[in-house]
Amino acid sequence: MTFQLRVNEQVHQLDCDPQMPLLWVLRDELQLCGTKFGCGMAQCGACKVHVDGVAMPSCMLTAAALQGQSITTIEGLRGPVAAAVQRAWVELEVAQCGYCQPGQIMAATALLQAKPKPGDADIDAAMNGNICRCATYLRIRAAIHHASGQLAVTLPAAQLLHKVSA
Repeated sequence: MTFQLRVNEQVHQLDCDPQMPLLWVLRDELQLCGTKFGCGMAQCGACKVHVDGVAMPSCMLTAAALQGQSITTIEGLRGPVAAAVQRAWVELEVAQCGYCQPGQIMAATALLQAKPKPGDADIDAAMNGNICRCATYLRIRAAIHHASGQLAVTLPAAQLLHKVSA
């Protein structure tokens, strides 16, 4: 079956099984390998992408079901919130092995787009389901707070609500 997906602001014509998980469409059909396979059961968060700005596990979403929606992968993540999160990840040296980090960054960016000044409980709730085998959870939380603080200093409130996958 042929169908279209909008990924990272580009429309792709695909001819593959419509029931194929989005994760495998991204990795195998579109060669976007930043989204990682972890568990295949939406339990680990390594495969998170944004679907219309919401962080979702790509391993459990069928590709054809997402026609007409905007999908953003770690490769296509743009905008001031994404930049602040990525900068905070580097400045606070969050990653150890790094395998889970694309999913962590996608979840953190979606959180800050929805709630620019989250508390610890907000962060814990948004990041729940993103497993880090290196246990860098405290650094992840600190980086999200750091990014939030940087955004508050550098951007007017209207820009904080910018959606990366318009």
